[in-house]
Amino acid sequence: MDSKIELAKPRDFGEIISDTFTFTKQNFKPLIKYFFIFCGFFLLATGATDILNQIQTLNRFNNFNPNSFDNPTGPFSAFTPTYFLALFFVLVEYLSITIMTLSFMALYKQKGNEIPTTEEMWGYFKFYFLRVAGSAFVVTILTLLACVLCLIPGIYLYPIMSLVFPIIIIENASFGYAFNQSFKLIKDNWWSTFGVMVVMGIILAVAASILVLPSAIFTAGSIFLHMTKGTSTSVVGVVVTSILKQCSHVFQILSVVATCLIYFSLNEAKEGTGLMERINQFGTGQGPADTTKEEY
Repeated sequence: MDSKIELAKPRDFGEIISDTFTFTKQNFKPLIKYFFIFCGFFLLATGATDILNQIQTLNRFNNFNPNSFDNPTGPFSAFTPTYFLALFFVLVEYLSITIMTLSFMALYKQKGNEIPTTEEMWGYFKFYFLRVAGSAFVVTILTLLACVLCLIPGIYLYPIMSLVFPIIIIENASFGYAFNQSFKLIKDNWWSTFGVMVVMGIILAVAASILVLPSAIFTAGSIFLHMTKGTSTSVVGVVVTSILKQCSHVFQILSVVATCLIYFSLNEAKEGTGLMERINQFGTGQGPADTTKEEY
């Protein structure tokens, strides 16, 4: 059996990627359990509103008549109240997955690489939810403004802003402190951080695509039949696609784990807090489970 991963230690590019999968594998059952406990409601709400929105779009598509001027279509026809409700729930769902995963890792480290209880997780989740939600709103606005002004500043800010949430939860910090600390940590490490996020993004996109691909092919075939033979596009394809899409959101856990490991790596390299904790534990019998020799 593999020894439990020590979170607070410096890692290179490859170690962050490999330890992301190792940590998730070692804690797969509790992570999935807490995923459904703390994110399950938002998962169901996102799925339900997404299915409703897709069915409304499907009905407009099936009722479209190229020879009529009364078609329920237009440049803004897709932006219905249901569309914005589905968008709201998917954003809250991703927010809840982020808070759940970061709370798990923060408690895991505090407890000496032990799995936190549901009560401990709930305490962290409800305590940080509004703080992280407010911070996410500010971060999103700043990143969008940077992208609108010029795409490059938006790309530059993305890996920096991603570190704000681990800092808030793990260090119990305010948004202002986390914002400044994220710039401090990423100094001279922007490219490696960006590289990890790009690689993880590609891996997760491929995994999600493989999961959704069968139903997407089915839906595309239904659309083709509608265009060539006038048959109605199947609601079943829409429902199955939406369900599989919601299931693919579980891969977001891997993305948050990778981001958190980046934070631990950068923080340890800059501050050495994990090393000081191990020094203070000498002779107490409370050392971490992972005793692999580290290089500094």
